[in-house]
Amino acid sequence: MPVVVIHVYLCNIEQRLETGALFMLFAYSNAPRVREMGAGAVGCFYGSRLHNPEKGVLVSLICRSNYKAIASAGGVTMKSRTFGDYFFTPEYVFPSIEAAATPSKEHLAKPSGAIPTPGLVTWDYLVVTTKALPDVSDDSGRISSLVKASPSNSQSIVLIQNGVGVEEPYRKRYGDGLTILSAVTVVSAEQIENGVIKHNRWTRISIGPYTDGSGHTEDGRAATAEGMKKTLEFIQLLKEGGIKDAEEHDERELQAVRWHKIAINAAMNPSAVLSNGAPNATMVKDSELREHLKGCMLEVFRAAEAVLGIRPFPPAKTDKLKLATADAILTSTERNEGGRPSMLGDWERGAAMELEVILGNPIRAAKAKGVEMPRLQSMYALLKMAQKRRDDERKKAKQEKEASSAFAAGARL
Repeated sequence: MPVVVIHVYLCNIEQRLETGALFMLFAYSNAPRVREMGAGAVGCFYGSRLHNPEKGVLVSLICRSNYKAIASAGGVTMKSRTFGDYFFTPEYVFPSIEAAATPSKEHLAKPSGAIPTPGLVTWDYLVVTTKALPDVSDDSGRISSLVKASPSNSQSIVLIQNGVGVEEPYRKRYGDGLTILSAVTVVSAEQIENGVIKHNRWTRISIGPYTDGSGHTEDGRAATAEGMKKTLEFIQLLKEGGIKDAEEHDERELQAVRWHKIAINAAMNPSAVLSNGAPNATMVKDSELREHLKGCMLEVFRAAEAVLGIRPFPPAKTDKLKLATADAILTSTERNEGGRPSMLGDWERGAAMELEVILGNPIRAAKAKGVEMPRLQSMYALLKMAQKRRDDERKKAKQEKEASSAFAAGARL
Protein backbone atom coordinates (compact mmCIF):
# COMPACT_ATOMS: atom_id res chain seq x y z
CA MET A 1 0.00 0.00 0.00
CA PRO A 2 1.46 3.42 -0.91
CA VAL A 3 2.34 5.77 1.93
CA VAL A 4 0.88 9.27 1.57
CA VAL A 5 2.26 12.07 3.71
CA ILE A 6 0.74 15.53 4.12
CA HIS A 7 2.84 18.35 5.55
CA VAL A 8 1.12 21.51 6.79
CA TYR A 9 2.63 24.96 7.18
CA LEU A 10 1.00 26.82 10.07
CA CYS A 11 0.88 30.56 9.44
CA ASN A 12 1.17 33.22 12.08
CA ILE A 13 -2.20 32.99 13.86
CA GLU A 14 -2.19 36.67 14.78
CA GLN A 15 -2.04 37.60 11.10
CA ARG A 16 -3.91 34.74 9.42
CA LEU A 17 -6.44 33.28 11.84
CA GLU A 18 -8.75 31.97 9.14
CA THR A 19 -6.14 30.63 6.76
CA GLY A 20 -6.11 27.05 5.74
CA ALA A 21 -2.97 25.34 4.76
CA LEU A 22 -0.65 24.26 2.09
CA PHE A 23 -1.06 20.52 1.64
CA MET A 24 1.45 18.38 -0.11
CA LEU A 25 0.89 14.74 -1.00
CA PHE A 26 4.24 13.11 -1.19
CA ALA A 27 5.85 9.78 -0.54
CA TYR A 28 8.74 7.64 0.52
CA SER A 29 10.29 5.91 -2.46
CA ASN A 30 7.80 5.92 -5.35
CA ALA A 31 4.60 6.08 -3.27
CA PRO A 32 2.49 9.28 -3.46
CA ARG A 33 2.96 11.89 -0.71
CA VAL A 34 1.31 15.15 0.37
CA ARG A 35 2.60 18.29 2.16
CA GLU A 36 0.36 20.98 3.58
CA MET A 37 1.63 24.52 4.18
CA GLY A 38 -0.07 27.53 5.76
CA ALA A 39 -2.40 25.64 8.07
CA GLY A 40 -4.78 27.57 10.21
CA ALA A 41 -8.32 26.42 10.89
CA VAL A 42 -9.21 25.33 7.36
CA GLY A 43 -5.87 23.67 6.74
CA CYS A 44 -5.86 21.71 9.97
CA PHE A 45 -9.44 20.61 9.38
CA TYR A 46 -8.80 19.19 5.91
CA GLY A 47 -5.39 17.89 6.98
CA SER A 48 -6.97 15.98 9.86
CA ARG A 49 -9.51 14.39 7.51
CA LEU A 50 -6.84 13.47 4.97
CA HIS A 51 -4.69 11.86 7.68
CA ASN A 52 -5.48 8.17 7.31
CA PRO A 53 -2.58 5.96 8.46
CA GLU A 54 -4.51 2.74 7.88
CA LYS A 55 -4.66 3.59 4.19
CA GLY A 56 -1.13 4.96 4.01
CA VAL A 57 -2.07 8.65 4.22
CA LEU A 58 0.13 10.51 6.71
CA VAL A 59 -0.07 14.23 7.48
CA SER A 60 2.75 16.41 8.80
CA LEU A 61 2.57 20.02 10.00
CA ILE A 62 5.01 22.80 9.17
CA CYS A 63 4.46 25.42 11.87
CA ARG A 64 5.57 28.91 12.81
CA SER A 65 3.84 30.63 15.73
CA ASN A 66 1.98 27.42 16.61
CA TYR A 67 5.06 25.23 16.69
CA LYS A 68 5.62 25.01 20.45
CA ALA A 69 1.94 24.32 21.20
CA ILE A 70 1.55 21.68 18.48
CA ALA A 71 4.93 20.03 19.08
CA SER A 72 4.54 19.83 22.86
CA ALA A 73 1.02 18.40 22.57
CA GLY A 74 2.04 16.03 19.80
CA GLY A 75 -0.82 17.14 17.58
CA VAL A 76 -3.99 19.20 17.23
CA THR A 77 -7.25 19.04 19.21
CA MET A 78 -10.22 19.00 16.82
CA LYS A 79 -13.78 19.93 17.86
CA SER A 80 -16.32 19.19 15.13
CA ARG A 81 -20.12 19.11 15.01
CA THR A 82 -19.85 16.73 12.05
CA PHE A 83 -17.09 14.34 13.13
CA GLY A 84 -17.11 14.81 16.90
CA ASP A 85 -14.12 15.68 19.06
CA TYR A 86 -10.85 13.95 18.26
CA PHE A 87 -7.08 14.40 18.46
CA PHE A 88 -5.14 14.70 15.23
CA THR A 89 -1.63 13.25 15.58
CA PRO A 90 0.45 14.15 12.52
CA GLU A 91 3.56 12.29 11.46
CA TYR A 92 5.90 15.29 11.70
CA VAL A 93 5.67 18.71 13.33
CA PHE A 94 8.18 21.06 11.66
CA PRO A 95 9.21 24.57 12.81
CA SER A 96 9.94 25.81 9.28
CA ILE A 97 9.78 25.10 5.56
CA GLU A 98 13.52 24.42 5.59
CA ALA A 99 13.14 21.75 8.27
CA ALA A 100 10.42 20.06 6.24
CA ALA A 101 12.82 19.66 3.32
CA THR A 102 15.17 17.56 5.49
CA PRO A 103 13.05 15.56 8.00
CA SER A 104 14.81 14.42 11.18
CA LYS A 105 13.77 12.35 14.18
CA GLU A 106 13.45 15.40 16.44
CA HIS A 107 10.48 16.56 14.38
CA LEU A 108 8.47 13.36 14.66
CA ALA A 109 5.21 13.79 16.57
CA LYS A 110 5.73 10.21 17.74
CA PRO A 111 9.48 9.53 18.19
CA SER A 112 8.97 5.88 17.23
CA GLY A 113 8.07 6.81 13.66
CA ALA A 114 10.19 6.11 10.61
CA ILE A 115 12.62 8.56 8.99
CA PRO A 116 12.59 8.73 5.19
CA THR A 117 15.79 7.91 3.33
CA PRO A 118 17.60 11.13 2.31
CA GLY A 119 16.82 12.08 -1.26
CA LEU A 120 13.49 10.24 -1.31
CA VAL A 121 11.32 12.98 0.17
CA THR A 122 9.16 13.97 -2.79
CA TRP A 123 5.59 15.19 -2.99
CA ASP A 124 2.71 14.96 -5.40
CA TYR A 125 0.28 17.60 -4.07
CA LEU A 126 1.05 20.93 -2.46
CA VAL A 127 -2.14 22.53 -1.12
CA VAL A 128 -2.15 26.24 -0.30
CA THR A 129 -4.85 27.66 1.96
CA THR A 130 -3.17 30.78 3.28
CA LYS A 131 -4.84 34.14 2.88
CA ALA A 132 -4.06 35.51 -0.59
CA LEU A 133 -2.22 38.80 -0.03
CA PRO A 134 -0.32 39.59 -3.26
CA ASP A 135 0.22 43.19 -2.11
CA VAL A 136 2.03 41.89 0.99
CA SER A 137 3.95 38.80 -0.15
CA ASP A 138 4.35 36.46 -3.10
CA ASP A 139 3.44 33.07 -1.67
CA SER A 140 4.27 31.41 -4.99
CA GLY A 141 7.87 32.44 -4.40
CA ARG A 142 7.88 31.40 -0.75
CA ILE A 143 7.29 27.77 -1.68
CA SER A 144 10.04 27.63 -4.31
CA SER A 145 12.47 25.91 -1.94
CA LEU A 146 9.95 23.12 -1.38
CA VAL A 147 9.46 22.73 -5.11
CA LYS A 148 13.22 22.61 -5.73
CA ALA A 149 13.79 20.19 -2.85
CA SER A 150 11.27 17.71 -4.23
CA PRO A 151 11.76 17.53 -8.01
CA SER A 152 9.15 15.50 -9.85
CA ASN A 153 7.43 15.46 -13.21
CA SER A 154 3.98 14.89 -11.73
CA GLN A 155 3.58 17.48 -8.97
CA SER A 156 0.43 19.53 -8.44
CA ILE A 157 -0.29 22.72 -6.51
CA VAL A 158 -3.82 22.95 -5.11
CA LEU A 159 -5.00 26.46 -4.22
CA ILE A 160 -7.80 26.57 -1.63
CA GLN A 161 -8.08 30.34 -1.35
CA ASN A 162 -10.66 33.08 -1.59
CA GLY A 163 -10.60 35.54 -4.43
CA VAL A 164 -10.24 35.88 -8.17
CA GLY A 165 -6.90 35.51 -9.94
CA VAL A 166 -5.16 33.69 -7.09
CA GLU A 167 -3.92 30.98 -9.47
CA GLU A 168 -2.04 33.20 -11.91
CA PRO A 169 1.17 33.83 -9.87
CA TYR A 170 1.60 30.08 -9.46
CA ARG A 171 0.88 29.39 -13.11
CA LYS A 172 3.43 32.01 -14.21
CA ARG A 173 6.11 30.59 -11.91
CA TYR A 174 5.41 26.84 -12.14
CA GLY A 175 2.90 26.31 -14.94
CA ASP A 176 5.36 24.67 -17.33
CA GLY A 177 6.30 21.94 -14.86
CA LEU A 178 3.49 21.60 -12.32
CA THR A 179 -0.25 21.02 -12.55
CA ILE A 180 -2.28 23.85 -11.00
CA LEU A 181 -5.57 22.91 -9.33
CA SER A 182 -8.02 25.54 -8.11
CA ALA A 183 -10.32 24.86 -5.16
CA VAL A 184 -13.16 26.64 -3.37
CA THR A 185 -14.52 25.63 0.03
CA VAL A 186 -17.43 26.79 2.16
CA VAL A 187 -16.21 25.15 5.37
CA SER A 188 -16.68 27.16 8.58
CA ALA A 189 -13.83 26.60 11.04
CA GLU A 190 -11.81 28.66 13.50
CA GLN A 191 -8.67 28.30 15.56
CA ILE A 192 -9.88 29.11 19.07
CA GLU A 193 -6.41 28.80 20.58
CA ASN A 194 -3.01 27.50 19.51
CA GLY A 195 -3.43 23.87 18.57
CA VAL A 196 -7.22 23.79 19.05
CA ILE A 197 -9.49 23.89 15.97
CA LYS A 198 -13.28 24.25 16.07
CA HIS A 199 -15.12 23.03 12.97
CA ASN A 200 -18.52 24.75 13.03
CA ARG A 201 -20.36 23.51 9.96
CA TRP A 202 -20.11 22.52 6.29
CA THR A 203 -17.38 20.49 4.59
CA ARG A 204 -17.96 21.03 0.86
CA ILE A 205 -14.98 21.66 -1.37
CA SER A 206 -14.98 22.10 -5.16
CA ILE A 207 -11.80 21.37 -7.15
CA GLY A 208 -10.81 21.66 -10.80
CA PRO A 209 -7.77 22.23 -13.06
CA TYR A 210 -6.47 25.68 -13.97
CA THR A 211 -4.79 26.42 -17.31
CA ASP A 212 -5.74 30.09 -17.64
CA GLY A 213 -8.26 29.21 -20.31
CA SER A 214 -5.71 27.56 -22.60
CA GLY A 215 -7.69 24.32 -22.75
CA HIS A 216 -8.51 24.91 -26.43
CA THR A 217 -4.85 24.36 -27.44
CA GLU A 218 -3.19 20.94 -27.75
CA ASP A 219 -0.87 21.61 -24.81
CA GLY A 220 -3.77 23.08 -22.87
CA ARG A 221 -5.93 20.01 -23.46
CA ALA A 222 -3.10 17.79 -22.23
CA ALA A 223 -2.67 19.96 -19.13
CA THR A 224 -6.41 19.89 -18.49
CA ALA A 225 -6.51 16.09 -18.79
CA GLU A 226 -3.65 15.75 -16.31
CA GLY A 227 -5.35 18.28 -14.05
CA MET A 228 -8.61 16.31 -14.01
CA LYS A 229 -6.66 13.14 -13.22
CA LYS A 230 -4.97 14.83 -10.27
CA THR A 231 -8.26 16.38 -9.20
CA LEU A 232 -9.98 13.00 -9.03
CA GLU A 233 -7.07 11.46 -7.10
CA PHE A 234 -7.12 14.22 -4.49
CA ILE A 235 -10.89 14.15 -4.16
CA GLN A 236 -10.74 10.40 -3.54
CA LEU A 237 -8.38 10.98 -0.61
CA LEU A 238 -10.78 13.57 0.82
CA LYS A 239 -13.77 11.26 0.46
CA GLU A 240 -11.91 8.45 2.19
CA GLY A 241 -11.42 10.91 5.06
CA GLY A 242 -15.15 11.56 5.34
CA ILE A 243 -15.47 14.65 3.09
CA LYS A 244 -18.32 13.15 1.07
CA ASP A 245 -19.21 16.40 -0.68
CA ALA A 246 -15.79 16.94 -2.25
CA GLU A 247 -16.66 17.52 -5.91
CA GLU A 248 -14.74 17.79 -9.17
CA HIS A 249 -15.35 20.38 -11.89
CA ASP A 250 -13.84 21.24 -15.24
CA GLU A 251 -11.97 24.54 -15.46
CA ARG A 252 -14.93 26.67 -16.58
CA GLU A 253 -17.26 25.22 -13.94
CA LEU A 254 -14.70 25.76 -11.19
CA GLN A 255 -14.19 29.39 -12.17
CA ALA A 256 -17.97 29.83 -12.06
CA VAL A 257 -17.93 28.48 -8.50
CA ARG A 258 -15.06 30.83 -7.63
CA TRP A 259 -16.82 33.92 -9.03
CA HIS A 260 -20.04 32.94 -7.28
CA LYS A 261 -18.24 32.81 -3.95
CA ILE A 262 -16.61 36.15 -4.73
CA ALA A 263 -20.10 37.62 -5.09
CA ILE A 264 -20.69 36.68 -1.45
CA ASN A 265 -17.25 37.66 -0.17
CA ALA A 266 -17.10 40.96 -2.05
CA ALA A 267 -20.50 41.93 -0.66
CA MET A 268 -20.24 40.73 2.95
CA ASN A 269 -16.56 41.20 3.85
CA PRO A 270 -15.95 44.89 3.09
CA SER A 271 -19.49 45.85 4.14
CA ALA A 272 -18.92 44.36 7.60
CA VAL A 273 -15.80 46.49 8.05
CA LEU A 274 -17.44 49.66 6.74
CA SER A 275 -20.54 49.14 8.92
CA ASN A 276 -18.37 49.10 12.05
CA GLY A 277 -18.46 45.36 12.60
CA ALA A 278 -22.04 44.38 11.80
CA PRO A 279 -22.39 40.55 11.70
CA ASN A 280 -23.72 38.87 8.56
CA ALA A 281 -27.27 38.27 9.81
CA THR A 282 -27.52 41.81 11.16
CA MET A 283 -26.54 43.26 7.79
CA VAL A 284 -29.06 41.27 5.74
CA LYS A 285 -31.88 42.11 8.16
CA ASP A 286 -31.31 45.84 7.68
CA SER A 287 -33.29 47.02 4.65
CA GLU A 288 -30.73 49.56 3.42
CA LEU A 289 -27.78 47.21 3.85
CA ARG A 290 -29.68 44.33 2.28
CA GLU A 291 -30.28 46.43 -0.84
CA HIS A 292 -26.57 47.32 -0.90
CA LEU A 293 -25.46 43.70 -0.48
CA LYS A 294 -27.74 42.53 -3.28
CA GLY A 295 -26.43 45.30 -5.50
CA CYS A 296 -22.85 44.17 -4.85
CA MET A 297 -23.68 40.56 -5.71
CA LEU A 298 -25.44 41.56 -8.92
CA GLU A 299 -22.38 43.59 -9.95
CA VAL A 300 -20.22 40.48 -9.58
CA PHE A 301 -22.76 38.35 -11.46
CA ARG A 302 -22.75 40.81 -14.38
CA ALA A 303 -18.94 40.84 -14.38
CA ALA A 304 -18.85 37.02 -14.35
CA GLU A 305 -21.08 36.93 -17.42
CA ALA A 306 -18.58 39.08 -19.32
CA VAL A 307 -15.38 37.49 -17.98
CA LEU A 308 -16.47 33.84 -18.15
CA GLY A 309 -18.91 34.12 -21.03
CA ILE A 310 -21.59 32.36 -18.97
CA ARG A 311 -25.03 33.91 -19.48
CA PRO A 312 -27.09 34.13 -17.42
CA PHE A 313 -25.00 34.07 -14.25
CA PRO A 314 -25.53 32.23 -12.05
CA PRO A 315 -26.37 29.59 -14.66
CA ALA A 316 -29.32 27.22 -14.43
CA LYS A 317 -28.75 24.49 -11.86
CA THR A 318 -27.33 21.18 -13.09
CA ASP A 319 -26.28 17.98 -11.34
CA LYS A 320 -22.74 19.36 -10.95
CA LEU A 321 -23.35 23.10 -10.63
CA LYS A 322 -25.87 24.47 -8.14
CA LEU A 323 -25.29 28.19 -7.60
CA ALA A 324 -27.83 30.19 -5.59
CA THR A 325 -29.36 33.51 -6.61
CA ALA A 326 -28.60 36.71 -4.69
CA ASP A 327 -32.00 36.61 -2.96
CA ALA A 328 -31.49 32.99 -1.90
CA ILE A 329 -28.06 33.82 -0.47
CA LEU A 330 -29.44 36.73 1.54
CA THR A 331 -32.33 34.66 2.90
CA SER A 332 -29.97 31.88 3.94
CA THR A 333 -27.66 34.39 5.64
CA GLU A 334 -30.50 35.51 7.92
CA ARG A 335 -30.03 32.23 9.81
CA ASN A 336 -26.28 32.71 10.24
CA GLU A 337 -26.55 34.46 13.60
CA GLY A 338 -23.15 35.48 14.92
CA GLY A 339 -21.39 34.80 11.62
CA ARG A 340 -18.64 37.34 10.92
CA PRO A 341 -16.64 37.72 7.70
CA SER A 342 -12.92 36.96 7.97
CA MET A 343 -11.99 40.41 6.64
CA LEU A 344 -13.64 41.98 9.68
CA GLY A 345 -11.44 39.91 11.97
CA ASP A 346 -8.37 40.98 9.99
CA TRP A 347 -9.32 44.64 10.34
CA GLU A 348 -9.95 44.34 14.07
CA ARG A 349 -6.58 42.62 14.61
CA GLY A 350 -4.73 45.16 12.51
CA ALA A 351 -3.86 42.50 9.93
CA ALA A 352 -3.70 42.92 6.16
CA MET A 353 -7.05 42.42 4.42
CA GLU A 354 -7.57 40.44 1.20
CA LEU A 355 -8.55 43.58 -0.71
CA GLU A 356 -6.80 42.74 -3.97
CA VAL A 357 -8.16 39.24 -4.60
CA ILE A 358 -11.67 39.95 -3.28
CA LEU A 359 -12.16 43.46 -4.70
CA GLY A 360 -9.25 44.67 -6.81
CA ASN A 361 -8.84 41.67 -9.13
CA PRO A 362 -12.58 41.32 -9.91
CA ILE A 363 -12.83 45.07 -10.60
CA ARG A 364 -9.85 44.96 -12.97
CA ALA A 365 -11.06 41.80 -14.74
CA ALA A 366 -14.49 43.35 -15.25
CA LYS A 367 -13.07 46.65 -16.49
CA ALA A 368 -11.00 44.78 -19.08
CA LYS A 369 -14.32 43.49 -20.46
CA GLY A 370 -15.96 46.92 -20.36
CA VAL A 371 -17.99 46.29 -17.19
CA GLU A 372 -17.97 48.81 -14.34
CA MET A 373 -18.51 47.81 -10.69
CA PRO A 374 -19.25 51.11 -8.88
CA ARG A 375 -20.26 49.61 -5.53
CA LEU A 376 -17.17 47.40 -5.31
CA GLN A 377 -14.93 50.20 -6.63
CA SER A 378 -16.13 52.55 -3.88
CA MET A 379 -15.53 50.00 -1.11
CA TYR A 380 -12.13 49.09 -2.57
CA ALA A 381 -10.97 52.73 -2.64
CA LEU A 382 -12.24 53.45 0.88
CA LEU A 383 -10.74 50.34 2.47
CA LYS A 384 -7.38 50.69 0.70
CA MET A 385 -7.04 54.19 2.12
CA ALA A 386 -8.28 53.13 5.56
CA GLN A 387 -5.77 50.28 5.67
CA LYS A 388 -2.93 52.54 4.50
CA ARG A 389 -3.71 55.21 7.11
CA ARG A 390 -3.98 52.58 9.86
CA ASP A 391 -0.63 51.07 8.91
CA ASP A 392 1.04 54.48 8.55
CA GLU A 393 -0.22 55.54 11.98
CA ARG A 394 1.02 52.30 13.52
CA LYS A 395 4.43 52.75 11.90
CA LYS A 396 4.62 56.36 13.11
CA ALA A 397 3.67 55.36 16.67
CA LYS A 398 6.35 52.67 16.65
CA GLN A 399 9.00 55.11 15.46
CA GLU A 400 8.01 57.65 18.10
CA LYS A 401 8.17 54.98 20.81
CA GLU A 402 11.61 53.86 19.67
CA ALA A 403 12.84 57.45 19.56
CA SER A 404 11.47 58.09 23.06
CA SER A 405 13.14 54.94 24.39
CA ALA A 406 16.45 55.93 22.80
CA PHE A 407 16.20 59.43 24.32
CA ALA A 408 15.44 58.00 27.76
CA ALA A 409 18.39 55.62 27.52
CA GLY A 410 20.67 58.51 26.55
CA ALA A 411 19.41 60.62 29.44
CA ARG A 412 20.29 57.87 31.91
CA LEU A 413 23.85 57.87 30.62
